[in-house]
Amino acid sequence: MAEHMQDIKRRIRSIQSTERITNAMKLVSASKLRIAKATLLHSQYYLQRLIGSAQDAFADASQVPQRYILGRREVKTTCFVVITSSSGLCGSFNGDVIRAAQEAVDHCDHKVRMLCLGSRGEEYFRRRGYEMLDSKLDVDAFADKVDYSAVHEIAQPLMREFHEGKIDEIVFVSTAYINPLVQKVTTQRILPIDVNKLKKKEDKEVKKSGFRHPVEYDPSPDAVFAYLVPEYVELQLYRAAIESVTCEHAARREAMENANDNASDLLDQLQTQYNRARQTQITNEIIEIVSGSEAMG
Repeated sequence: MAEHMQDIKRRIRSIQSTERITNAMKLVSASKLRIAKATLLHSQYYLQRLIGSAQDAFADASQVPQRYILGRREVKTTCFVVITSSSGLCGSFNGDVIRAAQEAVDHCDHKVRMLCLGSRGEEYFRRRGYEMLDSKLDVDAFADKVDYSAVHEIAQPLMREFHEGKIDEIVFVSTAYINPLVQKVTTQRILPIDVNKLKKKEDKEVKKSGFRHPVEYDPSPDAVFAYLVPEYVELQLYRAAIESVTCEHAARREAMENANDNASDLLDQLQTQYNRARQTQITNEIIEIVSGSEAMG
């Protein structure tokens, strides 16, 4: 009985230590989430306007170079840009993104190349033999300090591969931030552009406002899109990266909170077991004393 009680006490001390760690991690994640969320909300409006302006330039399909339009360029190789984290303890965050990316890859009929931002995704797809495009982005450092120049260094070689014909399609697989408790994995084709979809969107806006924005290209459509498309990809990548970082911190805070709650519940159960074992021991000792007293009497 004494050994059983000692075992319970050791488990209680171990879980108390774990509880202190998970509670500290929850507080750190909550602090980082506030910073990341503020960055996301601050940049979201401007990014939406910039991305929307770039998309408006694609509305006139007759002026857009054919290599940027969906259906006008033969797709032989698809590059999946998968954004995960480089560390764990964030619940199903990485697993959800990897599963969505794997499903998209399985349904792809073309040659596949992978560009993974975050070591969790890179390790998964590298082990399975997929051709990888190297990324120098340190996701953990990016999560602590959002840096547009880091995204620029990734987008440049990605666009170079696209212009050289080594990849014909770019698809992002990342996590969209809904609220602190809800994050949604999204799969979005960035290039080539579905101009029909943009045209329908523009027609709805024209019908609503009664005004169509005229688009003029100076000095020429080729020169404009040669500059615009890389910027468009950078903006989309930056948006996906900061949103994914926000989702990572939200997922880790929730995971640590759940772990902390589970540790508290387990401690209550172990304390109950310890009290029962101690009560049983005391009862047995009283019985032994009474029995000995009766035997001596």
